[in-house]
Amino acid sequence: MAARTKSAKERPSYRCTECGWQTAKWLGRCPECQAWGTVEEYGAPAVRTTAAGRVSTAALPIGQVDGRQATARSTGVDELDRVLGGGLVPGAVVLLAGEPGVGKSTLLLDVAAKAASDEHRTLYVTGEESASQVRLRADRIGAIDDHLYLAAETDLSAVLGHLDAVKPSLLILDSVQTIASPEIDGAPGGMAQVREVAGALIRASKERGMSTLLVGHVTKDGAIAGPQLLEHLVDVVLSFEGDRHARLRLVRGVKNRYGATDEVGCFELHDEGITGLADPSGLFLTRRDVAVPGTCLTVTLEGRRPLVAEVQSLTVDSQIPSRAGPSPVWRPPGSR
Repeated sequence: MAARTKSAKERPSYRCTECGWQTAKWLGRCPECQAWGTVEEYGAPAVRTTAAGRVSTAALPIGQVDGRQATARSTGVDELDRVLGGGLVPGAVVLLAGEPGVGKSTLLLDVAAKAASDEHRTLYVTGEESASQVRLRADRIGAIDDHLYLAAETDLSAVLGHLDAVKPSLLILDSVQTIASPEIDGAPGGMAQVREVAGALIRASKERGMSTLLVGHVTKDGAIAGPQLLEHLVDVVLSFEGDRHARLRLVRGVKNRYGATDEVGCFELHDEGITGLADPSGLFLTRRDVAVPGTCLTVTLEGRRPLVAEVQSLTVDSQIPSRAGPSPVWRPPGSR
């Protein structure tokens, strides 16, 4: 009986290197993340228990906890503050997801410049572009400040090293799918890598009281790329929407631990950068001097802001004569 138990403990197991799913036999395709060739053999883990350790901070009565440390600080962009619920909370991690080319980098570079202008050290880490390319965009939108630091890195350990050197109060990472940890197997953007990178940056943000903005990619279906665990780890999830061929951009709150999720921020993307629109109703109206058949105005409510929009329908001239006079009144059978 003892020999049988020992052989069962020594029996190898298999684990997916992308999502961590475990199984007792080898499979060519992981049924959890649908990735091919990622299931590898590893030894069965031993049963471990965690002993009580030294606490970092003593527990306090809730009335003695200083709530001023979680006061939101304005980003300098009113429309983004509207969606965030007042601004960025120290230690909060925000995930901004959107399609390529929608303007995520332009918006966050503008936020970084406004935070740096208030003498808050800001670190902008780019993993998709070179530092020179980001500098050209900063010159175009006027985002140059001595308190704004720029680094082009794709290694997680290097990013953490920049945090120790700069000690920023705001970190912007563009994007989380381009950063990889050498300690984790898998390509950048994989489920295991995204989970490790996000976890390390969240721990650093909480320990330093540093606000963090992460840029995320989306799939063809519009969902955030990477493991769904990423959306549960961060404090705020924002969706950046818009048509490449139009000027209007919308920021919607999908998850917000510090405010409501029904607010919408409206922006206009142009050659000189991106500008918030306090009243975007003009973009939804067609100004005419005469009345046009088939059009009417309506008022919709997005969060706490009313928006005036124009509804249009197709109308054509009809050659069918319409009945004049009142419609006949229905009477029950047997009545006069």
